[in-house]
Amino acid sequence: MNFIKSLIIFLYLIIYLIVGGSLIILSLNIFTLDQIVLGAEYIYGDQNLKVAVGVLGLMFVLIGILSAQISFGKIKREKTIAFDNPDGQVVISLSAIEDFIKKIIKDIPQVKEIRSSVSASKKGINVVSKATLFSDSNIPELTEKIQSMVKTKLLEMLGIEETISVKIHVVKLLARAGAKEEIQEPKEASRHIPFGSIE
Repeated sequence: MNFIKSLIIFLYLIIYLIVGGSLIILSLNIFTLDQIVLGAEYIYGDQNLKVAVGVLGLMFVLIGILSAQISFGKIKREKTIAFDNPDGQVVISLSAIEDFIKKIIKDIPQVKEIRSSVSASKKGINVVSKATLFSDSNIPELTEKIQSMVKTKLLEMLGIEETISVKIHVVKLLARAGAKEEIQEPKEASRHIPFGSIE
């Protein structure tokens, strides 16, 4: 596969050099129109040269189609997880797994919002979650709980033995509604009582 990728890159480089060089030559008037026509007539007149040019053109077309198929196939593989059952292959959309993670976490009261991005590779399944938490949360304990829950539920749902990596990015901490009022009323007053009572 690496050889094919290298070949595709090399051929694309040749195409870019030929096209770019031709445009530069035309813009600088290095060759006259008569010389260009003469070159085209020479190609048309030589049967072997015509075959060589045709084969080169066909090779460029095939390489273009092959590279497009590889690219689209890679995108398709990245968006799904596939595994084999006794009765046939099962394909699961990564977006379905992302929605499933959101449903798992929605019942945790310390989590305001979570958005997950799931990718699959030969090493396993990678989950990156961006979470908005309430500021009264114990972040180490909460994130560990989320990671363990997501990993366990995904293994149960998929029923496969794959390495699952769960990374959590805490992007925002929010105070709960009414939390400021509760903090300000008794605590601010109690702080000034010892000094306020001294005459």
